[in-house]
Parts: sequence; structure tokens; C-alpha cells
Amino acid sequence: MQWVFKAYVISYGGLLLLGGRLSDLFGQRRLFMGGFLLLTLASLLAGLAWSEPVLIIARALQGVGAALSSPAALSLVMGLFTDPRELGKAMGLWGASAAAGGSAGVFFGGVITQWLSWQWIFLIYVPFGLLVLLLCPGLLPEGSVRRGRVEYVGALLVTGALVLAVYAIATAEYVGWGSLQTIGLLVLAALLLGAFLLLQRVQAQPLIPLRIFTAPNLSAGNVITALLAATWIPLWYFLNLYLQQVLGYSALTGGLALLPITVTIMILMVTLTARLVHRFGFKTNLVIGLLCLAASLGLFALAPTHGNYLLHVLPASLLAALGMVLAYVPATIAAMSGAQPEDAGLASGLVNSSYQIGSALGLAAMVALSTAITASSFQAETNQIIAINAGFHAAFAGAAIIGLLGALLALVWLRQPKAFPKVEQVEDIAEVRR
Repeated sequence: MQWVFKAYVISYGGLLLLGGRLSDLFGQRRLFMGGFLLLTLASLLAGLAWSEPVLIIARALQGVGAALSSPAALSLVMGLFTDPRELGKAMGLWGASAAAGGSAGVFFGGVITQWLSWQWIFLIYVPFGLLVLLLCPGLLPEGSVRRGRVEYVGALLVTGALVLAVYAIATAEYVGWGSLQTIGLLVLAALLLGAFLLLQRVQAQPLIPLRIFTAPNLSAGNVITALLAATWIPLWYFLNLYLQQVLGYSALTGGLALLPITVTIMILMVTLTARLVHRFGFKTNLVIGLLCLAASLGLFALAPTHGNYLLHVLPASLLAALGMVLAYVPATIAAMSGAQPEDAGLASGLVNSSYQIGSALGLAAMVALSTAITASSFQAETNQIIAINAGFHAAFAGAAIIGLLGALLALVWLRQPKAFPKVEQVEDIAEVRR
């Protein structure tokens, strides 16, 4: 179950930098459509998968398609809007579609699994994917094109480092954290990452020009984005498991139980996010959002085995939704706002990559922690549900600590720029952008 998720986020996160670079070189619309075509075909393969390895391979191919299309999409959004207020609204819609879309997938996944079968979770992508491809030429601009070459070796190095790191953490619960395998894989991952950074320094046209990290808030924004993902994804993963394995909900009922999060995110991101960012800036919203997520996880860490939905699930879920509304878009803005226009695709790929890397590593670590606590609880506890819930509590608490760390880093590391002047008071929009 972990690898059905991780196969996607590893290939997605590892290749996003390459996707961002390709979108800058070949045009955003072309890369978006190419990536979406691969995503659609991989979804068909996943729905028809005849074995577990085929399913995992299909999920990895879905990640490759997403890695090509996602940076191109965000670059198009950032390039279409120059008015800060319009950009804030656009990013609010972007955040709503990204966060609420993933949340809605959990709900509809439960409905489809209950009424049809799990295969249709993937097969349903195919007609929607074809519809998107038909609409793209008439709705999306071509985007900008730059001259240059593609640095594939760097993409392989950073993807290999991510795969090894996630695999080492995911298997440490079985072979031991101090085992030769775990330590060896983590050391090898670090060496590959070091080789990647060295290659970027000496290449004439690197995958990541290291100068981009001099952009204000880019490094801080990406680190905090990774911590946000490492907080949010384990929350979703273990909340689903708590509902079904502890409270005994079906897939359909579990999806319905998570619907308030989806609706809250969709409504507040569209109606509130842009106003809050314009009023208070991205730093304040980001810090408060991460604190809300940490508090929500703290509440879930106290949820009993015979929990009540209205008392132990719904309030913490709504608090988590509010935290994501406050944190997601500001984290993206913080990581991208200082990049030069010609680096928009690269900055987009970088922040998306940070989110996926945080997702993969955060989930792997929390699953390892949960499994270890559950295994030790089995030895002292005859009730299996209590032992399983003890593992879930540990995962929720661990993710809460990550959220608190992210809030602390956002508070001390991010630099809040001066507020934009009111657009109607500015004659030249270039002054606003500066």
C-alpha cells in the first residue's frame, strides 16, 4: 500500500526539476499536453494491471507524466497574471484545485471502490484526460520558449538519490535502522545528491543553476514546503486508516467522513486565501497555517479506539483544512516570488519537487514509526485495535512535530517583503512587479 503511493511521488518528485527545465525550453503548453497524455495512458495501464509490480510501474509512469505537466501548468498561471491582486486570486484557485482535488480524490475513491472496483479509480482518468487534451489547444497559450539543452544526467542522479533515500527509510522497520543496508543506502543517496550538486556547479547549462538559490526566500520556501507536505500527507494517510481500521468505516463511509475537509478547502481557498495573503502577507499566513496543522495532528494523536466522529474527527479535520488553506498557497508564493521570469518553470519544478520529496520522506518515516510502535504494543496488548491505534497516535504526533518545525523555520527564516502598493495607485505595472 505504501508503494502504490510512493512509486508515484518518487518519480514525480524526482523528475519535476527536469519537467520544469523542459517546459522552459520547449514551451509550457507542449509539455503540459505531453505530460497529460502520458498520465492518461499510465492510468489506463494501472486500471488494467494484472499484478502488483505492473500496478506499481504504472503508478511510477503516472508520476513521470505529472512531473512533465505540473511545472508547465504553474508556469502558465504565473505568466498570465501581472496584477498582484489577480495573481493572488489565480493562486487561490490553483491552490484550491491542487489541495481540494487531492482531497476529493479520497472521497470519490471511496465511492468508486464501494460501488465498482478499485480498478476504476484509475480508469476514470482516461475519458477526463482525453477531454483535457482536446480542450488545451483552444484554452491555453503556447507559453514561452528558450534556447538551451537538457541535462539528463543530473535528473537521473537526483531521482536516484530520492529513490534510495525513500527505500532506505521504508525498509528500515524490517532490517533495522542501524543495519548495513539502511546506512549504506542513505550514504549512497547522499553521495548521489552530492554528485548532482557538483555537476550543477560545473555544467554550462545545468538542470538547476545554483544561482537560483540566491533568489529571496527560495531556499526557505522550498524547505518549508517539504515540511508542509511531510505534515499533510501523513495526516491524510493515517486519518484514512484510523477511520477504516480503528473505527470500522467502509471505503464509502470513510470517503464521506473526509468530505468536510474537501469542501472547506475548496471554499476557503477560492474566497479567502488571496485576501489574507494581500492583507497579512505570505509569512504570517504560513506560520499560522502550519500551527493549525500541528494542532490538528495533536488532536488526532489523542483519538480513542471507540472515537466519536463529531467529537474526535470532525473538529480536528476542519482545523486541518484551515491550516492547509492558510499554508499551501503562501508556501508556493514564498518559494517562487523571488525567481526571475526566465526561471519560472525551474522554480515551479523546484517547489513541486520539494513538496513531493517531503511527501515521500515524511510518509516513509511516519509509517516506519507507526509500525515500530504497533509491533511493540502487540507484545504488551492483547487488543489488536488498541495496538494499531497506538501506532497511529505515534505517526500523528511525529507529523505534528514536523509541522511545528516548519512553523518555526517560517518564522525565523522567511523574509516578508514590503506589501504591494494598491494597483489603482500605480500607473506602471512594472513598478508593482519590482
